[in-house]
Amino acid sequence: MTGSTHAVVVGGGLAGMLAAAVLARHLDGVTVVERDRLPGGPELRKGLPQARHAHILWSGGARAMDSVLPETTGRLLAAGAHHVGVPQRMVTLTALGWQHRFPATEYIIGASRALIDWVIRDQALAEPGVTLLDDAEVVEVCGGPGGVTGARVRRRDDGTTALLAADLVVDATGRGSRLKSWTAGTGALPAVEEEIVDTGLGYATRVYQAPAGAGDFPIVALYADYRRPVPGRNGLLLPIEGDRWIVTLSGTRGASPATDEGEFDAFVRSLRHPVIAELLTLAEPISPVYRTRSTANRRTHYERAGSWPEGLIVLGDALASFNPVYGHGMCAAAHCAAALDAALRRDGLRPGLAWSAQRAMCAIVDDPWILATSQDIYYPDCYATTTDPRLTHEAAMRRQFAELVTGIALREPVVNAALSAVTATSAPATRFEDEEIVSAIRRGPQLPPLEDPPLTSEELSAVGYEPGRALK
Repeated sequence: MTGSTHAVVVGGGLAGMLAAAVLARHLDGVTVVERDRLPGGPELRKGLPQARHAHILWSGGARAMDSVLPETTGRLLAAGAHHVGVPQRMVTLTALGWQHRFPATEYIIGASRALIDWVIRDQALAEPGVTLLDDAEVVEVCGGPGGVTGARVRRRDDGTTALLAADLVVDATGRGSRLKSWTAGTGALPAVEEEIVDTGLGYATRVYQAPAGAGDFPIVALYADYRRPVPGRNGLLLPIEGDRWIVTLSGTRGASPATDEGEFDAFVRSLRHPVIAELLTLAEPISPVYRTRSTANRRTHYERAGSWPEGLIVLGDALASFNPVYGHGMCAAAHCAAALDAALRRDGLRPGLAWSAQRAMCAIVDDPWILATSQDIYYPDCYATTTDPRLTHEAAMRRQFAELVTGIALREPVVNAALSAVTATSAPATRFEDEEIVSAIRRGPQLPPLEDPPLTSEELSAVGYEPGRALK
C-alpha cells in the first residue's frame, strides 16, 4: 500500500474501541463513529441499556483485552474491580447441583459495565491516530461488490453529511446493526444464513450497597434447571467496584423477573435456593429496578459467504450475540479484536486481509455460540431458526455428554479446571478430548455432592449472615 491508510469503525462501544486500538497500530488513522455522545468517565450511556445489568468478564476475555490494551486489567483493579478466582470464590448452584470450591484455575473481573467500557475507551482514544466522531451516525457504506471504500456519516445535531474514505470499514454496532441497509446500494454484502435461538429471556437488575465486611465476598450464582419443563429462573450476585453488589435476575419466556421492587424481591425468593434473597436483607438497595429483553442468541454466518468484499469487517454482537447469562459477549469481542491484530501482523493491509480476519472471527464465536444455544434450546417455548446439526439431530447426544461433564466437574477438580477454561474462553471446547480429561471423566466424581451453598464460616461471619434465618 502507498499513501495514508485509514479505517472507519462504526460503533464506539467495547468491541469498537478494541478494534480501533488494534487498527491504530497498523494504519495511519482511525475514525470511530458513534451515535451517542460518549461520557467522559465510567458512566452509562443511552445506546447501551443492557449496561445496567451484571456483566461477567471471564479470564480468557480479560487476557485478550490485555493483549490489545495491556493496562486494562490493572486499571480495572486499581479502580476497585474484584479479581474473583474461579471456582474458589464462586458459590454456584448449577442445574445439576452445587459446585465444590476447588482452588482457582480461572478468574472473573467483577466490575460494572460502565467501568469496563470506560477503561477500554480511555485507552483506545489515547492511541495515536484515533479520532472520535460521536453524536453521528453512518447512513451508507460506500463501494461496490468488490469492496468498500468508506462510509457516509451524518451529524445528528445539524444533519450535515460527510464522506469518510477508508481502506477498512468495521461494523461494531452490536445487536442493532444496520449493515444490510447501509450496503444495500453497493451489492457488497452477500446474502448469508442467520440463526436465532431465543428463550425470551428477560433481565431485571438492582444495585445494592454491600454490608460492611463484604470486601472479599464471593460471587453467588443460582441457575435454573433447564431439564425441567418450566420457565427458567436465574439469579446472580456480583461484587463490583465501590463496595457494591449488582444483582441481576433473569427469566425465560413465561417467567418475567420484575417490573418494580416488590416483584424483584418476590422473584429473588422464588429462585431454587434462598441464599441470594437472604443476603440481600443485609444489604441496602441504592438503585431502582432496571429491565431489558434484548437477550436472544443471534449469529450471522459470514464464513459461508461465496464472496467477501475487500475492506469490510464485522465483529462483536454485530457478528454474533449471545444470551447474556453466560457472560461471553465481551470475551468474544476481545478475542475477535486480538484475531484482527494477528491477521494484520501476518498479512498487513493487503487484498484478502478482511476475508482472512472475518473467517478467523467467525471461528472464534463458534464455541460460545454452541455453549449458549445447546442449553437454551431446551427451555419451554424457545424460538429457534437453526439448521446446525449440533442443535438438531445431534442435540440429545451432545446434551448427554454435557450433563456428564458438568455433573463430574461439580465434584472433580481436573474436569472442573477443563470446564472452567472452556467457559472462561481460555481454551477451546476440544479441551475435553485431552487424554488427562478423558481419564478424569472415566474416573468420575471424587467428592460427595453438596447439600447447601458452600459458604465458609469466615464469609458468613464477615457479613453477619445466618443461613435460613434472615427471611423468617
